[in-house]
Amino acid sequence: MIMNKILAFLVLFSPCLFWTKAVMGESSPTKHYHWVKKFVLGGEGGWDYLTLDSDARRLYVTRGTSVKILNVTTGAVIGEIPHTAGVHGVALAPKLGRGFTSNGKSSSVSVFSLKTLRVLAGVRTQANPDAIVYDPFSQKVFAFNGKSNSATIFNAKNNRVLANIPLGGKPEFAVADGLGRIYVNIEDTNEVLTLDAKTLTVKTRSPLTPCTEPTGIAIDKHSQRLFIGCRNQMMAVVDANSGQVKATLPIGNGTDAITFDPQTKLVFSSNGDGSLTVIHEDSPEKFHVVDNVPTQRGARTMALDLKTHKVYLATAKFAPIPIANPGQPSIRPKPIPGTFEILVFGY
Repeated sequence: MIMNKILAFLVLFSPCLFWTKAVMGESSPTKHYHWVKKFVLGGEGGWDYLTLDSDARRLYVTRGTSVKILNVTTGAVIGEIPHTAGVHGVALAPKLGRGFTSNGKSSSVSVFSLKTLRVLAGVRTQANPDAIVYDPFSQKVFAFNGKSNSATIFNAKNNRVLANIPLGGKPEFAVADGLGRIYVNIEDTNEVLTLDAKTLTVKTRSPLTPCTEPTGIAIDKHSQRLFIGCRNQMMAVVDANSGQVKATLPIGNGTDAITFDPQTKLVFSSNGDGSLTVIHEDSPEKFHVVDNVPTQRGARTMALDLKTHKVYLATAKFAPIPIANPGQPSIRPKPIPGTFEILVFGY
């Protein structure tokens, strides 16, 4: 009788026990991350950051001169934000009902309604805003200007520009910690900077040695760890408080985005070589690479759905690369018109 009760308990709770072990690092569901489906959007030109609103079930896809909004379940295009010349990224302020796009070619930010998707206003920035972050703690928007090595900060409620902060180098992506600190990677100086959202100043500059050319960044707000992807095929784990590099891990080549899942403690690096590196945070001091999932060449930007834990990646098919003459820089491959798609990975 006792043995039967034990067996019944194990059968009933074994899925929960497996998930607990997976989250704690004894096993891992990430070995099952695989291609689930794809959405073929077509069109011409390039793309940059993806932004996913898990609550609204929307995926914002930047496509050069406009932003396409997809239903994340069906892949159907449900809206568009036009006239966003050279758009790089999208930031969302759900409680304010507003969104923001960084328009690199026009050196501006478009402010739009999350309800109607209608553009409400434009905000002038310095040259070539790239990454863009909304900080809910201060209700300010931070646009990071790639050509002027600065950050333009404005009030998310009234669009008033508050400051243009020099950063001393070319900013890449950034992340807010929810406590009034913004962390931004500086690509050409191999640093991560901490900005104070209240005083609008640079608080600290931390070297990322041996990590070089940092791009994507994510944060575990609970453990105060930053995850920074670098072009020398390395991820740096940084203590957000001290700026100290706590660990480095190998990732694929050509990373451009990093994201973190706070429930599963998984960190993802999307790599242009056609791989998705998956890392588990065992503890604030211990991390390990779980898997390198094959994706598709060029799939270097992504977004994570915090409800389903699916990863969405953007890519296309590319034309053959012309051979560069000696002494000339390498030529970037061009996407073939009509082949742009969103790849969905899950477990």
